[in-house]
Amino acid sequence: MGEVVIVKEGWLHKRGEYIKTWRPRYFLLKRDGTFIGYKERPQDVDQLETPLNNFSVAQCQLMKTERPKPNTFIIRCLQWTTVIERTFHVESPEDREQWTKAIQEVADGLQKQEEERMDSSPDPMDMEMYLTKPKLKVTMHDFEYLKLLGKGTFGKVILVKEKATGKYYAMKILKKEVIVAKDEVAHTLTENRVLQNSKHPFLTGLKYSFQTHDRLCFVMEYANGGELFFHLSRDRVFSEERARFYGAEIVSALDYLHLEKNVVYRDLKLENLMLDKDGHIKITDFGLCKEGIKDGATMKTFCGTPEYLAPEVLEDNDYGRAVDWWGLGVVMYEMMCGRLPFYNQDHEKLFELILMEEIRFPRTLGPEGKSLLSGLLKKDPKQSWSRHSSPRSPRKQTPAILTWSSPGRPSPSLLQDKMTAWSLSTATGDPTSLSSPTLPVGQPEPKT
Repeated sequence: MGEVVIVKEGWLHKRGEYIKTWRPRYFLLKRDGTFIGYKERPQDVDQLETPLNNFSVAQCQLMKTERPKPNTFIIRCLQWTTVIERTFHVESPEDREQWTKAIQEVADGLQKQEEERMDSSPDPMDMEMYLTKPKLKVTMHDFEYLKLLGKGTFGKVILVKEKATGKYYAMKILKKEVIVAKDEVAHTLTENRVLQNSKHPFLTGLKYSFQTHDRLCFVMEYANGGELFFHLSRDRVFSEERARFYGAEIVSALDYLHLEKNVVYRDLKLENLMLDKDGHIKITDFGLCKEGIKDGATMKTFCGTPEYLAPEVLEDNDYGRAVDWWGLGVVMYEMMCGRLPFYNQDHEKLFELILMEEIRFPRTLGPEGKSLLSGLLKKDPKQSWSRHSSPRSPRKQTPAILTWSSPGRPSPSLLQDKMTAWSLSTATGDPTSLSSPTLPVGQPEPKT
C-alpha cells in the first residue's frame, strides 16, 4: 500500500473545545482526509509520533468568520449523531484561503470516491448477502406475533413465538427505507455481525436474521426481566452487593468482547442492560461496536451517549478499550448512588464536568464502593482499572469484588423478591392487534 500523500501542512492556532484557550498546533492534512496536529513540528513525516489532535475532514462543512479572532475558520463534522466543531485561526486572509481551499478539495475528493464506491456496490436495500444463512429458510410466517415490546424510529420489537418449537423470542423489525435514509446501514450490519459471531451468557443472543422486500428482521433471545433502568428507577438505588453482582456480569461480557472478539462496545448505559428471567444481565444494542480492536489499538470516532462519554472521547485524542471501563463506572455509580456521576442539561457544561470535575460520593456509600468507583472513573485512561494490563497501556487490575468465576451461578436470593419479570402468561389477546404497546406500567419502550 502506498503512503498517504500530505496535501498541506503548517502552523494553526486551534481553540480548545471545552477550555476555550488558543493553542499553537502543527497540522498535517492528508489526502485520505486525516487532519492531525502536533505540539511541535514533526522532524520525520515517515515516522510520525502519536498526534495530539486526530480527526477527519470527510463530509465536513467549512465556515469563515472574523470572530472570536480575525482570519478564523471552523470545520464542522457530523459524526454519528453529534455535530462537532473545530475552530482555528491563522495570521492572514491568504493563509486562511489556502487552508480552507485545501480542506474542501480533500473533502470533495473523498465524497467523489464514496459515490463511485456506492455505484459499484450492491444496492443497500438488498442486504441478504449480509444476513445469516440458516439451513432452513426462515420467514415471517414461522412465528406467532404476541405483543409489541417497543417501537422507535427504525422499526419495532415484537414478542414472538416460533411455531415449530414453541420458544419465545424478541423480533426486531427494521424498515430498510429508514435505515438507508438515516445512513444507518453500516451500524445495522455491524450489529448483525457482532450478534452472529458472539456467544456469551450475558450478551443477547441472535437466533436468526432474515429479510422481506422492505424489512430486516433480527430474531433475538427474549430477556423478559425488563430493562435494568426500569428496576433502578423503581428502587432508586441498589445495594452494593446487588450492584457488584451486575458489575461482575458486565465485566465478564466486556472481557469476552475485548479479549476473544477484539470488539469494543462503546455504548454501555443502563438502557442497554436487560435482565433475563433469572435476574442475570443481558447486554443489548451492538450498533456502535467497533470491530478488530486488539489490545493497544485505538479509535477516533466521536460516538456514544453524552452522559456516558469517557474523557478521552471528549478530547481530540484517539481512545481505546478503556472507554468501556469508564462506561462500567458510570452505570455502577448510578446503581450505587441513584444518579449520574456528572450531569448537566447543557452538553458543553456536561462535558466540562466530565473532563474537570472530581467525582463526589453520597455519605451512605461504603469505602469499598468508593474505592471501586474511583478506580473505574479515573480521568486518565492509563490509570483506570482494567481486567488486563498491556505494555502500551499499563492499567490497574479490576478489584476482586468485580471478578466472575462461575457464569452459571444463581443470582442472589434478594433478586427473586426484587424482580418484576415480564411474565409470558400476560402475552395474550389478539396477536394481530399490535398497534399499541402493552408494556408494563412505568416501563420505558425499548429502543429499536
